[in-house]
Amino acid sequence: MEIRSDSVTTEEEPITSMPTRSRGGWKAIMYILANESFEKLASMSLIANMTVYLRTKYNLEGVFLVNVVTIWNGTSNISTLGGAFVSDAYLGRFLTLFFGSLCSLMGMGTVTLTAGLSSLRPPACHNQSENCQQPYGWQLAILYTGLALLSLGSGGIRPCNIAFGADQFDTDTPKGRAQLESFINWWYFSFTIALLIVLTGVIYIQTEMSWTIGFAIPTFCLVLSLTIFLLGRHAYVYKKPQGSVFVDLAKVVVASIRKRHVELGEGSFYDPPAEKPKLPKTERFMFLNKAAVIVDEDELDEEGVPRNTWRLCSVNQVEQLKCLFGILPVWISGLGCFVVMDQQGSFGNLQAIQMNRAIGSHFQVPPAWMGITSMIALTLWILVYERLYIVSFRKILNRDVRMTPGQKISAGIVTSILCMVAAGVVEEKRRSSALKHHTFESPLTIALLLPQFVLSGMTEALAAVAIMEFFTTQIPEALRSLGGSVFFLSLSFSSYLSSLIVNVIHAITVKTGPTPWLGGHDLNKNRLEYYYYIIAAIAVLNFLYYTLFASKFVTCKMDDATEAGAMEDSSWRLTRNLEQRDEETGSHRASA
Repeated sequence: MEIRSDSVTTEEEPITSMPTRSRGGWKAIMYILANESFEKLASMSLIANMTVYLRTKYNLEGVFLVNVVTIWNGTSNISTLGGAFVSDAYLGRFLTLFFGSLCSLMGMGTVTLTAGLSSLRPPACHNQSENCQQPYGWQLAILYTGLALLSLGSGGIRPCNIAFGADQFDTDTPKGRAQLESFINWWYFSFTIALLIVLTGVIYIQTEMSWTIGFAIPTFCLVLSLTIFLLGRHAYVYKKPQGSVFVDLAKVVVASIRKRHVELGEGSFYDPPAEKPKLPKTERFMFLNKAAVIVDEDELDEEGVPRNTWRLCSVNQVEQLKCLFGILPVWISGLGCFVVMDQQGSFGNLQAIQMNRAIGSHFQVPPAWMGITSMIALTLWILVYERLYIVSFRKILNRDVRMTPGQKISAGIVTSILCMVAAGVVEEKRRSSALKHHTFESPLTIALLLPQFVLSGMTEALAAVAIMEFFTTQIPEALRSLGGSVFFLSLSFSSYLSSLIVNVIHAITVKTGPTPWLGGHDLNKNRLEYYYYIIAAIAVLNFLYYTLFASKFVTCKMDDATEAGAMEDSSWRLTRNLEQRDEETGSHRASA
């Protein structure tokens, strides 16, 4: 394995006399949080209202509409793997974030162009209850180009923003680890506050006034985000690209397959002491240990370095791959939570379109505003947790008492079940009321959708935040960008899984039932509530899987052999029972 320097430097200019930690910290984080707030405002202005835009301006309907939205979301998330590779191997996190932002800006401009030029869309359809003219292939091609650029930009931004923020703290110290946890919470909090303040107005402008102006505003916000990000370049801690972890991990797989017939007791292990941070050899996934077995002394050159790194890997490389395998059970459980969250951005908005949105005689609530309630729920929970729950217990017990990631994930799965049950019950009432009155829109108020959107926000606040924290803190620093990618990869797979479930259920119910559960332009002709109950059942199975298996899975342990000597780095390990972490790590986690 090539030994690389972990020294801190800039990617644009060398640091000469400036001490490493004179940069970074909360001063740098302020720029990162401001950049993230405006970037999320821009991207969420599209994500939150894309279903409504495609339904009302492109006349897309039913399963095709849901597929476009979910596949776009999925592609945006899976592209983070490419972003992590480029960041770790070539550009570093700063430049990857910069080029990702440029791609997002071009994509945003393209989508804004589709809104400004009517020739790029099909003719307007004024009667939503009837079949409307669908867009031509070339019109969809331009739309897809804009969405593809946005996905490419997301691939550069999403795996690096949390990791770049984490680079600003010294996680070798208890204070730095506590600051990192608070940063993740405030990362969520800051951009959500910006969304609550501005996104309500943007969505209203898009829906009720002008889609062109409504898309031009987030485009300007993205320009502002990029400007703030560049203004902070002298405050950041930069870390050199240390080479692609994908290649190192692939070498472990290849080497273990090549040595599949080797017995583990046949030779010594290649474990160079110079590798930092140090991961001790573990007994799990024993097959992979064969990649580090020195079968023949000729495998090392005169300097003790492997002649063929595709045949002999270090213990550290093997343990890094084990760390990724170790988070897979939690990753799988996260899919169940994220599938639930996907429903509100697609079918939840379609429900809102076919409900009474009037407040008084002159104001109509934009359907996408229902997503704001999810953000409010998320924001309130983080605010209460950080400023009330933790502070109160610190005063009472004179120490921090925090919910463990395991407890948060369990609670998030429970709220995901309740979310789908609530959505199914409301859809039954909405559909019955619309059929009773023979109207496209149900006379029931849109406020009945509040419980399912609030529960969706709580699922994100509990499960998504905890899973992101888990992926960020439970793997070595060299894999931190990959950890962000793993999180967004779970979002991607959940989108594709949601699309698969939609298509399978639609195909089955069209052939076997008198009424298809999904599809068409009118939800009143479907049985969406049955689909919601299927997702609720999947969430119940997810809860059983997590409780009985994933929560007890052992992840890697980091043996931090640095200046602190014998100090253990508690942020690099998870005990067999996640719930037992609270007492162990509570004394190390101070509020930032």
